[in-house]
Amino acid sequence: MRWGLPAAKLFVNLSGAAMLGPLVLAVFALPSGGKPFTVALDIASAGAATLTITSGVVAFLTFLSSFNPQVSLSAEFGTQLGRFLLDTELGRSWLITAILASVVTVLAFAVRSYGAVLITTVLAIISLIPMATQGHSGELANHDPAVMSLVLHVISAAIWLGGLILLVAARPISSPHELENLLRRYSTVALIAFIGVAVSGYVRALTALGRWEELASPYGIILLTKIGALLVMGVLGAAYRRRLIAKANEGRGAFWMIVSVELGFMGIASGAAAALARTAAPADTITLPQTTAAEILTDAPVPVALTLQRWFTAWSPDLLWVLVAGFGIVFYLVGVRRARRRGYPWPAQRTISWIAGMGALLWTTSGPIAAYDDSLISMRFLSFALLSLAIPLLLVFAAPVTLATLVTHPRDDGSRGPREWLLWAAHSPLARFTLRPVVSAALFATSLWLFHYSDLFRWSLYDQLGAEWMISQLLVTGCLFVRSLSPNASTTPEGRWRLASLTALTGVAAFFGIATITRSDLIVAEWFGAMGRTWGPTPLRDQALAGAATLMIAGTLAILTGISVLHTKRNNRPTGSTPVPAVRKDPHL
Repeated sequence: MRWGLPAAKLFVNLSGAAMLGPLVLAVFALPSGGKPFTVALDIASAGAATLTITSGVVAFLTFLSSFNPQVSLSAEFGTQLGRFLLDTELGRSWLITAILASVVTVLAFAVRSYGAVLITTVLAIISLIPMATQGHSGELANHDPAVMSLVLHVISAAIWLGGLILLVAARPISSPHELENLLRRYSTVALIAFIGVAVSGYVRALTALGRWEELASPYGIILLTKIGALLVMGVLGAAYRRRLIAKANEGRGAFWMIVSVELGFMGIASGAAAALARTAAPADTITLPQTTAAEILTDAPVPVALTLQRWFTAWSPDLLWVLVAGFGIVFYLVGVRRARRRGYPWPAQRTISWIAGMGALLWTTSGPIAAYDDSLISMRFLSFALLSLAIPLLLVFAAPVTLATLVTHPRDDGSRGPREWLLWAAHSPLARFTLRPVVSAALFATSLWLFHYSDLFRWSLYDQLGAEWMISQLLVTGCLFVRSLSPNASTTPEGRWRLASLTALTGVAAFFGIATITRSDLIVAEWFGAMGRTWGPTPLRDQALAGAATLMIAGTLAILTGISVLHTKRNNRPTGSTPVPAVRKDPHL
C-alpha cells in the first residue's frame, strides 16, 4: 500500500492529463481532418483507456488500505468490495471515474467531427471531477472551498500537462506553419490553465494551513516546493514562448527548450502534489467538535446575526465564480479596447452593464447571500431570483457574443477558435430552438419548479457540486429567456407568442411565490429546521420571505410584459396616426 497506491495515483494523474489536454487542443487549436488532429484524439483515447484501468487499480488499493480485508476469491470478499464501490462516497467516486473514462475511450477513438469531439471533451472534464473531490487527505475544514479549489486545480493542471504531451507527439508530423500555430494557441491555453492552477492552489493553501507558522510543517514545506515550481514554470514558460515560438521551426533546440523547461518543473510540481495527497494538512488534523446540527450539516457553526453591516462585509468566496467574474471582466474590457482601436465605438452603457452583471454575480455567489444561504431559505431564494433574471438582464444587454465576434480574429486554417465556436453556438439548431419564446419560457418555469419542489434543491444544499450546477443552470436558462425577449418583432406571430409566454410565466412565478408564502410545512425541513438559529425570523416566517423573493421575479416579469404590450401598441398604430420615431434595431437586446 505504501508504494502501490501513490504510484497508481501518479498514473491516474498522468493518464487524466493525456486524456484531457489533447482533447482541448483538438477542439480549440487544430484543424479537423489533419494528421495532428487525429493523433490528438488517439492520444486522448489511449489516456482515457489508461485512466480506466488505473482508476480501477486505485479503487481496489484504496479499499484494501481503508478496510484491511482478507484478500481472497471468496464471495464474502467480493461482497465487501461491491459495497465499497456502491455504498461509500470514496468508492463511488472511483467507480464513476472509471465508467466515464471508458466512455471517453470509445468516443475519442470513434468520433472525428468537431461537435462530437466537444461533447467528448466535456465528458472528459466531468470524469476528473469525482477524482478531484476525493483528492485530499483527512477531513477538511472549509470543505466547500477546498473541494472546489481541488476540482479547478486538477482540471487546469490536466489541460496544461496534456497539451504539452500533445506538443511532443505532434511536432514530427506537423508542418512548420502548423507547429507555430499550435505553439501559439497552446501558449494561450497554458496561460489560462496556469492562472487556474495558481489561484486554486493558493485557495487550497489557505484552507489547509491555519497559520503562517505552519509553513514550517512537512505539509507546508512540500506546499512551498510546489508553489515555487509552478511560479518558475509560469514565468519562464511565458518568457521562453515569447522569444522562442518564432524560432521553433529553425531547429530542434528551441522547441525542446520550451518543452524541457515546462516538463522539468511540472515534474517537481506533480511529485509535490502526490506527496501532498498523502500528507495530512495542519488544518485537517484539527478535530473540531461538531455538537450542533448546523456544524454537522455545513461543517461550520451558524453565522452571526445578519445586520446591515454584514450585507457589505460578509464574504464566502466560491472560487469558480470568482474566476468566472474576473476573467469575464478582463476579457470584456480587452475586447472593448480592441473594438475602439479598430474604429468600432462600443457603447459605454453596455460596458457598464457587463461590469455590473459580473459584480452582481460575484456578490451573489461569494458575498453575504452565499454566506447566509445555508441558514436562511430566504437568502437561497433571493439568489435564485438574482441568478435567473436580474443578472441575465444585465449580461444579455451587454451583448458579449457580439463583442467577441467583432474583435477576435477569424481562423484561416480550418480550425475553430473562440469566434468560430461562438458563431457555431449562436446559429446552431439547438440555440434557435431554445431561443423560441415558448421554449425559453418553459425552461424558465421548469427551473422554478425544479428548485422549489424537487430533490435538486436538496442536492444543492448537501453537495457543493449540486450548488454549482444550480447556479450554472439558472444563469443559462435565465440568459436564454432574456435573449428571447427581443422587442423588435412584437407584431409578428412570434412576437404574439412572446407576449403570451411572458403573461403565462408571470402567473406561474406569482403562483410559486404565493404557494411558498402560504405553505404550512417547511421546505427541506431536516436542513433549515435544524440550524438552531437564535436570531432572525423563525424558519416558517423566513420561508414566507423566500416566497416574497419569488414574487420579485413575478413583478419583474410583469414589468417586461407591460413594456412588450406598449411596444406592440406602438407598432400597431393605424395609418395616418402620429408617426413614431424609428427605433434602431439591435438583435442582441
